[in-house]
This record gives sequence, C-alpha cells and structure tokens, in this order.
Amino acid sequence: MTTDVTTIWTAFHKELKAFILNKTRNSANTDDLLQEVFIKIIRNIDKVNQVENLRHYLYGIVRNAINDYFRNRKQTIYDTEIVEKFTEEETQSLNATIADCCIKPFINKLPSIYREALLITEFQEVSQKELAEKLNISYSGAKSRVQRGKEKLKELFLNCCSYQSDIYGNLIDIENKNCGCP
Repeated sequence: MTTDVTTIWTAFHKELKAFILNKTRNSANTDDLLQEVFIKIIRNIDKVNQVENLRHYLYGIVRNAINDYFRNRKQTIYDTEIVEKFTEEETQSLNATIADCCIKPFINKLPSIYREALLITEFQEVSQKELAEKLNISYSGAKSRVQRGKEKLKELFLNCCSYQSDIYGNLIDIENKNCGCP
C-alpha cells in the first residue's frame, strides 16, 4: 500500500488530534504532539507504506508520542488544574439538560411503541421487566422494543448529523447536515 503524507494528513489528522487532545487535555501540547507524529511519519514514510493496517500503525505512533510526552514532563492526565471535577448533583443536572434538549426531540420522532419504551426505560428508570408488566407484553417483547427503539434513534441521529469516531468508538467530530434536526 503506497500512501503519501498529504493523503494520511487528510484522512487522519482530525481523528489523531482528537485522540491526542483527549489524552493531554491541552490544545497547545496537542498541536505540538500532532506535529511530532507527522514528522515521524514523514521520516519513516517507507515503513508507513509497508504496513497492512495504516490506522493501527498511526495510533501506535501517537500512543508512543503521548507516552514520551508524559514521561518527559512527569505530568498525569488527571492534573487537578486541567480536569474540572463536578459534583454528583451538577453531573445529574447536566445529564438531564442534555437529555431534554438534545435527545428527547429525537425520541419524540420515533413511532409511538418505541418512543414509549425508550421514555419509560431510559428516563423513568424503569427496568425492562417492569416495562413488560406495565405494557402487558412478554419480557422478550419489551427487550426487543427497547432495542429496536435504540436502533431507530441511532438512525435518526445519523441521518441528521455526520459523526466520526476513533477506533475506540469515541466521538471525535460532528458535522450537521443542515436537516433541521432539533
């Protein structure tokens, strides 16, 4: 597989930058590390072109650069100046706000049987067994409704916005498709 640095940059720089920022929690250091990573890529382009899984190889370079960064500076990821700690009450309030303004409008677009199943299990904190009893359906039927509701909800999200995630499934970029979503 022959790949030039420009192609690698175009395909991976946002993803790698988000990964580095997640680890360092510092945008200036993130840019420095990303630059170091691409210098290593440029210097070793022959090795890069020989790998079978480019993404895996690039993340290996990034992880090594991050390890060197912390080893050289003797910092930890959870430096108290960097990570702001929220109280349990603040966390619950933030989660409720996000659910009300961002998630519920999508749930309200679902067909009624899935909307009802998700609202009851996810927002009223009712178990799926209790949902089955409440709706007078089988437990497996309740589980299926919740699962299908979640799948349909995911489709609504994906139809509204374009999401990119890293190899670990972490969200790294969102692009609104201007569909008028909530």
